[in-house]
Formats: sequence, structure tokens, C-alpha cells
Amino acid sequence: MAVVTGAGSGIGRETAILLGELGYAVALVGRDEVKLSLVQELLPGSVVMPCDMGDAASVEKLIAAIDLRFGHIDVLVNNAGTTPLKPIEEYTHEEIDEIFRVNAVGPCVAIARTLPIMKRHGGGCIVNVSSMATIDPFPGLYPYAAAKASVNLMARSVVNEAGKHGVRAFAVAPGAVETPLLRSLFKVDAFPTSRTLDPKLVAKTIVECVQGKRDADNGKTVFLPSP
Repeated sequence: MAVVTGAGSGIGRETAILLGELGYAVALVGRDEVKLSLVQELLPGSVVMPCDMGDAASVEKLIAAIDLRFGHIDVLVNNAGTTPLKPIEEYTHEEIDEIFRVNAVGPCVAIARTLPIMKRHGGGCIVNVSSMATIDPFPGLYPYAAAKASVNLMARSVVNEAGKHGVRAFAVAPGAVETPLLRSLFKVDAFPTSRTLDPKLVAKTIVECVQGKRDADNGKTVFLPSP
């Protein structure tokens, strides 16, 4: 059983498809049930699990429901993310709160509730989708970069604490990826497709982590710069 958050589009969608092709039953998690249902049509055996990853209580209920239904979680991909683009001084405290809840608190809670399940079954793999902004913040991404930096450390913490139980963890940090989120921030004339990554490439890297092909990076952040 694999759990993919933000599975309705972009990196999450492509990751869910690849995991489904490998034979995983996939829990498709996100806010937009319509988009999730469209992905489900491509993945027999997958299940739509609507959830706001910015709501910690809902995240706890999500993981409990998946455990109850399937009895195990082998893979957790924390991909859901959100951000506007604006100067530091223009961010409201409500926006900052939401950015941290979705990009950092939600994944943190999901990991905390998933770890006991993985330990119970002898291990598993956690992949957090991070960003190149964690080492070189693009102007306008002030709280997003900070929130994403935390999921890099979460991967290290998981390996330091639960590696002995067979749990592997990674952060995958791409540069600009051709996704709906990117295009909500940048028009093509301002940020051409020649400077963006294909979400399928990022998904391939995530799945390589799951498959054990990147175990040299266990507990580390895998950076994927844009062209």
C-alpha cells in the first residue's frame, strides 16, 4: 500500500501512476476529489481519500483510516504543497500559517502516525517532496522555502530514529517543475518550459527511492536542478 498526497495533478499524479504500474495499491490523497477520481480511473485498485493536508486532525484520521482498511502502509509520499508568490513583507500571518501547515505540519503528522504502522510490518519508505528553494530561495517564496526545508530534516530524523526498524526516508528537492502550482505563479513568457522539469522525471526519482535504487541517499536530500 502506497499513500501519495497531492495526487490529483503534477508530481503526485505521475508518482501515483508509476507506483500503480509497479503493483502498489495507491491511496490518492488531496483536496480535490474530482481530480483524484480522474487519476483513479487510470489505476485499478487505487482508492480516493480526500484530505486537507493542512488540517493536522484530518491527517491523523486519514492515516488511521488507511491502516484500518488495508492493514499496512509500505510507502508514504508527502507531496502536497501550496504557496503564493509575493515579497516577504506582504505575507499575512494567515498565509504564513497555511503554508507551514500544508508544507510542513501535515507531512510531519503523517510521518508520526505512519511510522508505527511501518515498524509493525518491518519497515517502509517515506519520500518528502521538497524544493531547490531550500538552498536557494527564489524571491517571493520566503515561507515556502522555510517550510520545505523542514521536510529535508524530517527525512534525516526518520532514518536516525527508525532506520534500525527498516524504515528508509528521503527528500527529493526539484527546481521549477511544470505543474499547475508553478503556472499559478509564473506565466510561460516569464518562466518558459525550457527552464522547467517534467513532473515525470521527478516522479521517477521518487519511485527510485522507493525501489531501493537510491539507498546511498537514504536520509539525505536529492536535489534536481532545473535546466
